[in-house]
Amino acid sequence: MLPKKSGRPLKHGVNTNLRCRALNSALRYFVRPVIRISQSPERAKRVFDLVAPHLFRGPAHICHLDECVGGRKLHWISVGAPQSRRVILYLHGGAYFTGSGVAYRGLAGHISKATGLRVCLPDYRLLQDAPFPAAFDDALQAWNYLLSIGYRPQDIVLGGDSAGGGLMLALLAHLTQTAQHPRAAFAMSPWTDLTLSGASLQTKSEVLLPVSRMNDVVDRYLDGAPRNDPRASPLFARFDHPPPVLIQVSRDEALLDDALRMGAVLGDAADMRVWPDVPHVWQMFAGYIPQARSALAELGAFVQTSFESDNR
Repeated sequence: MLPKKSGRPLKHGVNTNLRCRALNSALRYFVRPVIRISQSPERAKRVFDLVAPHLFRGPAHICHLDECVGGRKLHWISVGAPQSRRVILYLHGGAYFTGSGVAYRGLAGHISKATGLRVCLPDYRLLQDAPFPAAFDDALQAWNYLLSIGYRPQDIVLGGDSAGGGLMLALLAHLTQTAQHPRAAFAMSPWTDLTLSGASLQTKSEVLLPVSRMNDVVDRYLDGAPRNDPRASPLFARFDHPPPVLIQVSRDEALLDDALRMGAVLGDAADMRVWPDVPHVWQMFAGYIPQARSALAELGAFVQTSFESDNR
């Protein structure tokens, strides 16, 4: 049963439609088997990077620039004329073994269009590149780089999806503990608990996320580190006066409990939005289903409101 409140009252999105049902079927019977049968993280990443730009269509007129910082590539994504003194630091998903700035260019473009902000998308190291805490270190490096080029903490919004959503929340916890407070944060279907204790992992029939592989992925990613390390599992982290955090999650996905429990940890800072009849990180499919576009509009309004709330 869903709680009535987690920070603020839960709100549901629009009802499902035939297009969304067709998408769920395509993910279940075509995309998910490809992820499951991949023989290695390297192969899975190659397949994902090949398919993603076609599957996750971005808006028209995306501008993208790349640069290398500390040996890692940063992708700058924008649509239109974004606000120059504000930025979103976005950490992509992919279960720590797939995903890249190129694969997520379309979603980053939709986020830029919805928020009116430029998106900085780092290629953090995946488990096949280096074990934990390399991804966390790269996320922190990207944050520090934004500060070094003139952005203030209050100019930056953090964002992420799935594993990247968990990584973003781990970064947020660290920043709040060091008296660095971003303007706001948002997480789409975040993976927040690498101990895999959420009941929905067993009770939800997820169409995209291969739950059967999660234990192996966690073992390879952590390489012997504790599963409840707050840099890996922000569900166990301490948040000191966090900024507003929007969490969007599907009612029907395996990571539902990860999101709901994370909202409870964040308390009044959490703006919890539970959507019915949509897949894991459905926002990626803004080119196909209206629920994705509505969720992005909700995200855009949240970010814009966070900058209007005070004069920090």
